[in-house]
Amino acid sequence: MVQIGTGLPNQIRNVRPDSIPEFARRAEKAGFSTLSTVGRTAYPGVQDTVALAAAAGATSTIGLLSGVMLAPTWPAVLLAKELAGIDGISGGRLTAGVGVGVRPDDFVADGYGTSGRGARFDRDLETYAAVWEGKPVGGGTNPAVPQGTRKIPLLFGGFAPAALDRMARWGEGYVGGSLPPAMVGPSFDAAREAWRRGGREGSPRIVALAYYALGDGDAGRDNVYDYYSVTPDFAKITSGAVCTTPEAVREAVAGFTDLGADEILFNPGTDDPDDVARLAEIVF
Repeated sequence: MVQIGTGLPNQIRNVRPDSIPEFARRAEKAGFSTLSTVGRTAYPGVQDTVALAAAAGATSTIGLLSGVMLAPTWPAVLLAKELAGIDGISGGRLTAGVGVGVRPDDFVADGYGTSGRGARFDRDLETYAAVWEGKPVGGGTNPAVPQGTRKIPLLFGGFAPAALDRMARWGEGYVGGSLPPAMVGPSFDAAREAWRRGGREGSPRIVALAYYALGDGDAGRDNVYDYYSVTPDFAKITSGAVCTTPEAVREAVAGFTDLGADEILFNPGTDDPDDVARLAEIVF
């Protein structure tokens, strides 16, 4: 049976940061499977790692997922340590959804620009594994993480063949784009094919993303368009697909279920915590 999760409002423009732990508490109480984030740097929201850490402290059982984090914008050891800390605080509930990113303004750290980010990411994945295994960092003898740190499960987003190949080599599954079921279905098929081509047994975990705004649909659509407005065509499609009615939510669940998704994550279009209960009434 498909699982249903919900997002944290960390990338709503000018989000009220104190709404994030409240979202987390309400989502866990309602019975959602996972809390997820959406990540950018050059946008007036809350960083994925901060939102996930806040959610980890506010909850005790619900899963946590970055869906997806722009990993090559970070120095690899620092990101690996951040993620290990969140995972440890949560009691091992974190899954890291990662991708290379496409917007140049998100790459703000010197030496971590868009050029060569794919090759850098491939090296970073090896670094993450070494950090989580407790190998020394910084040329000294100390590891970056406490003893007993686990290897954090990875999911991958993106549409390029290289992204799917990374998923098959390093990951446990795939996170689709925030698109309607009919448009995202081919990427799910491509992920499964890359998994088989990589010699992996079974099937990758397939996670679908959708947006919802049940209290103020117009604000939700406007917020989603604003977030993706650097790519107007994508922004138009994504904002137009925001689920603003119970019928639209049910159609999204049915559509992604038909595609074989293992989990559907409904990201909020506003920072109204009451939308968590509204969504729960529809999907549970």
